[in-house]
Amino acid sequence: MQRYIFRNKNKITLISGILIVVGFLSRWTIGNMTIFKWSLIIASILGALPIVIQAYQALRVKVVSIDVLVTIAVVGAFLIKNYEESAIVTFLFLFGAYLEQRTLNKTRSAIKELTEMAPESALKRMANGEFEEVEVDEVGVGDILLVKTGAKVPVDGTVLAGEGSINEASITGESIPVGKEKGSNVFAGTILDNGTIQIVADRVGEDTTFGKIIELVEEAQDSKSEAERFIDRFSKYYTPAVLVLSFIVWLFSQDIELAITILVLGCPGALVIGVPVSNVAGIGNGARNGVLLKGSEVISDFSRLDTMVFDKTGTLTVGDPSVAEKEYYGKNIDEALAYLASVERESDHPLAKAVLEEIGDISLFPVENTEVVKGEGIVASVNGHRIAVGNPALMERENVKLDDKARQDVARFEKNGNSLVLTSVDKELKVLMGVRDQIRPGVKEDLEKLKKRGVKNLVVLSGDNQGTVDLVSGQLGLTQAHGNMLPEDKSAYIKRLIEEEGQIVAFVGDGVNDSPSLALADIGIAMGSGTDVAIETSDVVLMNSDFSRLPHALGLTKATARNMKQNIFIAVGVVIVLLISVLFSDWMNMSIGMLVHEGSILAVILNGMRLLRYKVR
Repeated sequence: MQRYIFRNKNKITLISGILIVVGFLSRWTIGNMTIFKWSLIIASILGALPIVIQAYQALRVKVVSIDVLVTIAVVGAFLIKNYEESAIVTFLFLFGAYLEQRTLNKTRSAIKELTEMAPESALKRMANGEFEEVEVDEVGVGDILLVKTGAKVPVDGTVLAGEGSINEASITGESIPVGKEKGSNVFAGTILDNGTIQIVADRVGEDTTFGKIIELVEEAQDSKSEAERFIDRFSKYYTPAVLVLSFIVWLFSQDIELAITILVLGCPGALVIGVPVSNVAGIGNGARNGVLLKGSEVISDFSRLDTMVFDKTGTLTVGDPSVAEKEYYGKNIDEALAYLASVERESDHPLAKAVLEEIGDISLFPVENTEVVKGEGIVASVNGHRIAVGNPALMERENVKLDDKARQDVARFEKNGNSLVLTSVDKELKVLMGVRDQIRPGVKEDLEKLKKRGVKNLVVLSGDNQGTVDLVSGQLGLTQAHGNMLPEDKSAYIKRLIEEEGQIVAFVGDGVNDSPSLALADIGIAMGSGTDVAIETSDVVLMNSDFSRLPHALGLTKATARNMKQNIFIAVGVVIVLLISVLFSDWMNMSIGMLVHEGSILAVILNGMRLLRYKVR
C-alpha cells in the first residue's frame, strides 16, 4: 500500500489540487457548501496519506522530521474542522516536494548526460579477422576495435591505423575536434566526427577515463560539506524546538489554530535543501566543463584559497622538452650531427629524445666503447672518432677548448633557461644545443585570472636547476620560484605553509613524485593525463590536462560557496519573517504562510540551479 501511494504521489497531488479548485468554485458560484466541505475533506485525507507515512517512517528511526510537523498541523486543523487550511497545506507541501524533486533532477543533469554518453556497443575484431558488433562489456584489454564516422569510442585505447577528428567534449568540456592518427590516445565516450580508425583497447569498463569521471562525480554529489553537516545537526534540534514553541504558545494563548500555524510555518524545508542543491549544481557544472570536484568539502576549502603551488614540468610547461636554440662550429657539421644522433640513440634520457627529434632522419654509425659519465654525459667511439656528448663539465674533462664565442653562447643559452648538450669530435667542439621545456600556451593569461580571483601567492617548485625555474617564474609573473627540490622538499615546503603560516594551499601536479604534495595540500589538483596515483590522491582533476580549466574551477567554487550562503540567508530569513508575522500580525494565516514557505523552497532551488549556467569570465 505504501509503495502504491508513493508511486502515485504526483497523481495524488494533482487530484488534491483539482478537488480544492472544485470546492472553492462550488462555493463562489452556486454557494453549495456541501460540495465545498466534502471536496476539502477528501483533498485533506488524500494529501495527508504520503505525508503521514513519511512522518511515521521518520519517527520509527527516532527522527522528528518536517513531515512530522506538517502531519501534526494537518491533523490539528482537521480536528478543529478548518478544512480549508488542512487541504491547502497538504497540497502545497506535496506540490513543493514535486517541484523540489523536479528541479533537483535538473541539477543532476550532468550525471544523466554523462551516463547517456556512455557507449553501449563496439565493433570487435574476431578470430576470423572480421569485425562484429558486441556489447561493450564483452570488450577486453588488448582487443582490436573499429570506430567509424559518427560512432562513439567504446574504450580508452591507442590508434593502430587510420586517421580522424574526435569530439572530446565528454572528457574535456571542449567541442573543438582533436585530430587523431596512429599512436594517438583516444577515450571512451568521445565521438569520431570524421574518418575511420582501428584502436587497441587499453582500459575498459569502469577503468576508462569516462568511467572514472562518472564514478567520481556521483561520489562527489553524494558527499556532504561541513555546511550540510551543520544544517543536519541544526535541523535535528530545530524541529523539536518548533514543537516546544508551538506547545508553549498554545499553553499561554489557548489558541490551537495559532499553535498549529506555528508548526507549519516553522518547517526548515528551504534550509535543509538549500545547501545540497548548490553543491550538486556546482559539481555538475564542473563535470560538464572538464573539472572534477571530488566532494562538497573541496568546494569550501577551494573557495577560500590563499596560495597555489605548481609543479613545473607537465603542469606549467608542456612536459615534452625540445631543442630551443642551437649553434654549430667549424666544418663537417652534417657528419658531426650523424655522430651525435648515433650516440644519443643509445640513451633513454629526455634530452637525448629532444636532440634526436631535432636532427631528424640521418644516416647512423655503429657506436663502440660507450662510457657513461654520471651527471655529465656520454663518451664513445664512432667511425674511428672520439665523440663526447654532454654538459660543459664533460667538455672540460675531455680537454675540449671553448673559444670566446662558444663561451658566450654557453652563457647565453644558460641564461635563457636551457639544459645544454655540447658535442665534440676528437676534442673539437662542433655542436651546442639548448633544450628546454616549452611553457603551456595561455598559462600566463590563466595565472592572471587566478590572481583576479583572489589567489595571493603563485609558487613554482621544481627539481630543475634554479636558473631554469627562475626563467619560467619570470616569464609567468609568479610570486616565488624554488628549484633543485626533491619530492620530500616539496612536501616539507607545503607543510610549512599550512602549519606555520596558516595558509590554505592548493598544489597542482601530474606525476607520481607529486602524490605526497597532492595529499598533503588542502586542495590537491591533478592534471588529467597525469599518473593514476596523482589522480587518485587529488581532490580536483583537470581533465585532459587542460590548465585553462583551473580559473573556471576556482571561480565555480567561489560562486558555489556564495550561493550556499545566499540560500541559507533566504531560508532562515523567510522562517523568521513568517514566525514574527504569525505572532504579531493579523493578516498571516496557515495557508498564506505555507504558500510563502513553499515559495522559499523553490527560490533556493532556482538560485542553486543558476550555477549550472556558470561560465568563467
